[in-house]
Amino acid sequence: MRIVRSIRHKSCADGTQMKEFVLSAPLTAEFFSYLKDFGTVTAMPGVGEGFYTFEKPDCFSIKGFAGDTTVEVRFRREVIDLTADFLYSLFALYRDGDPDLRTLKRREAALMTRVHEHLYGR
Repeated sequence: MRIVRSIRHKSCADGTQMKEFVLSAPLTAEFFSYLKDFGTVTAMPGVGEGFYTFEKPDCFSIKGFAGDTTVEVRFRREVIDLTADFLYSLFALYRDGDPDLRTLKRREAALMTRVHEHLYGR
């Protein structure tokens, strides 16, 4: 699964930057289960085919419905330039249930070092 394009952008009152993305394949419960390795996932299985949220503290959050090909992402404005590439990697390296966790964990460690330095200093 990959991000095909961004279709909507907006600055939010809470200081985040919201972007809506079109995906190459529908979201699945398994995709959100995979995201648990990188943050907190909340599931509401009784809403539609399932509504899911993912929170990566200091970086971004993802919201979406299982079965949909669009997803809403809210980036922390101060670090959007640092975190956007990692978001794309989360989708691209999922590979239909066979994620490249080793590569993603390495990228995540490097990202979080840079994010924390940017937000909180050394």
